[in-house]
This record gives sequence, structure tokens and C-alpha cells, in this order.
Amino acid sequence: MPRRGRVEKRELAPDTRYGSQLVTRVTHKVMRSGKKSKAQRIVYAALDMAARELKKPPADVLEQAVRNATPLLQVKPRRVAGATYQVPVEVRGDRGTTLAIRWLLASARARGGKSMAEKLANELVDAVRGQGATIKKREDTHKMAEANKAFAHFRW
Repeated sequence: MPRRGRVEKRELAPDTRYGSQLVTRVTHKVMRSGKKSKAQRIVYAALDMAARELKKPPADVLEQAVRNATPLLQVKPRRVAGATYQVPVEVRGDRGTTLAIRWLLASARARGGKSMAEKLANELVDAVRGQGATIKKREDTHKMAEANKAFAHFRW
């Protein structure tokens, strides 16, 4: 991160199967050690499984899951007069999507199951239905922001 100026956002190419930038972002987060084709196979298989279970188009399943998992508030530490306060701040759109994708994948990786595709599919289905570890993480983040509402005046 530069000390001055803004970092320009790079435009992501939409994925080949669904034409969605969100699918590309998820694929990039699944990818380990530069194995993009393997990550794509995992994501596409997970989307197909989740779509079959929910009887919805795969891209819509992913979009709904990410929308349900996206936080509206988060806490950021602010140092004021030697004390550190957890100050609630609103989450910008792009950051919220990034957090939702990160939480979905972390929850999927922590799940028990046979393959990563199955674990990711189950996590997506849970997120669409409004349950599971990812939704709990979002609720905990909102609770923490609500509990520290008294420090909102330190926001700047």
C-alpha cells in the first residue's frame, strides 16, 4: 500500500463459463500455488452441486450466498489518548464482498467432507439458506459493532 495516492483497481476478466466477475474472484481466492485450472474445476463443480440442490442457476446461487454473507458493519481499532477502541465503521461494497468470499472459503476449508468442491458447495447452500459458519461470522461481526456503538464518535 502506498503512503500517498490511491491504488487503482484492476478490471477482472469474467470467467469463461458464466461470464461473471464474482466467479473469477472466488476462483482466484480458491487458487493455491498458481494452480488456476484446478481452482476452476473446484469452483465449477461446487457451483453445479449447489445449483442442483437449490434448483437455481449456478451464478445466482453464488451471488445470493455472497450477498447473504456480506457484512454491513465491522470494527476497526482506533488509538485515542493511549487507549485503543474498537470503533464500528460501515463496510464499503468491494471490501464487504471480499470479506464474504474469504469467510465462505475459510468455513468451507474448515468443514469436514470428502472434497473441497463438496465442502464449498455445502457452505454455499448454507449461506443461501441463511445458516452455517459464514453467516455466524457475519452475525458476530455485527454484534461486535453493535456492542461498541458507544465508540462511534471516534470514527473519522
